[in-house]
Amino acid sequence: MRTNMRLIPRASAVSSALAMTLACAPAAQNPPQGSDTPPAPRAQPAGAGAARTSLAGTSWQLVKFQGSDDKTLTPDDRSKYTLAFGTDGTVSARFDCNRGRGKWTSPDGVQLELGPLALTRAMCPPGSLHDRLVKDWGFVRSYVIKDGHLFLSLMADGGIYEFEPIPPSKLPGPTS
Repeated sequence: MRTNMRLIPRASAVSSALAMTLACAPAAQNPPQGSDTPPAPRAQPAGAGAARTSLAGTSWQLVKFQGSDDKTLTPDDRSKYTLAFGTDGTVSARFDCNRGRGKWTSPDGVQLELGPLALTRAMCPPGSLHDRLVKDWGFVRSYVIKDGHLFLSLMADGGIYEFEPIPPSKLPGPTS
């Protein structure tokens, strides 16, 4: 049996919001050598209080999407929208009635690069968030884990996806 697959291209543009943040950030001000004055405190990036942990070996299910227009989209069943970040740099996704696999990297624990996603092509029912997730996949630029939830930010303030950990009882177990 042959499964139809399609690739979702990764967007190559840099997030304008990130670029503006970096361009406008003040340089660290260090006192001249031999001075008793301590260095000036550095500004904390947005979300600085959030925990920065690796995504490797984690699995998540979608809670909601918050658009830049303040419109909120929620799935009818969170377990039908999942991401699993492998320790080998692969990511497995379930977007409603379709499943896919691709690559991911996070060079600094903030930025997130998602490679093309090989995805099955079943037609999902009306009201599915499948098309939205597929469209946004290549525009994810950064992540933060805060209060146990994963937040994926789209470039140019396009919106934020919120995920929660998949409950241990729902994780696939070893097959015998």
